Amino acid sequence: MPEPHIVKSYDDELGRLNDAIARMAGLAETQLTQAIQALVERDDQRAAQVIASDAEVDRFEEMVNEQVARLLALRAPVADDLRVALSALKVAASLERMADYAANAAKRSLVLNQLPPIPALRSLSRMGWLVIELSKEVMDCYLERDADRAMIAWERDQEVDELHSSLFRELLTYMMEDPRNIASCTHLLFIAKNVERIGDLATNIAEMTWYLVNGGGLRRARPKRDTSAYAMPRGDRSQ
Repeated sequence: MPEPHIVKSYDDELGRLNDAIARMAGLAETQLTQAIQALVERDDQRAAQVIASDAEVDRFEEMVNEQVARLLALRAPVADDLRVALSALKVAASLERMADYAANAAKRSLVLNQLPPIPALRSLSRMGWLVIELSKEVMDCYLERDADRAMIAWERDQEVDELHSSLFRELLTYMMEDPRNIASCTHLLFIAKNVERIGDLATNIAEMTWYLVNGGGLRRARPKRDTSAYAMPRGDRSQ
């Protein structure tokens, strides 16, 4: 734990900043959870709630930005305190993007609810719950300043990539087997990409946790196993 400052109000400001990040993380996690539930349960009302709640996450990002600006202007933080301020800005931006992707998924689920269900929805659900688990884990690591645990979550982004690649192939197969599936599968492809991007943002937060604790960036490349960019559907390997 960092040493307390001589001026107690300084510690109070840093505490309020951390609390704002924690509350924002809770909202973003709720957004993603409800978006996945709305998709699986074909729940229009829940999807609409996700879309409407996105503005609240945006307000929290503005609050964090204002708190950091005030901290920089009045306290001129250095060393550990400066890393807290800079990482808060980046983490808040990542959380806001997570909520945006969740809202995008909810919007597409409203359209999907008007179309026949596709079996691939189960695969997307598994991917979504994994990303929710990783997002919660990296935020706990950030708030607890646990860099080593954050790196374990960082490595698990490969699991998300593998699920995304597998789902991509599965959806292409459904589209090739029956053109009537194209509309549903196209929306599911976009939702899957949104969920995969949320996983990438979770790894960003893990990297910021490492920076916050250790004072420097990682010296290794982010693990990636997403092969969807050049994936071929099952049964078609002619190219």
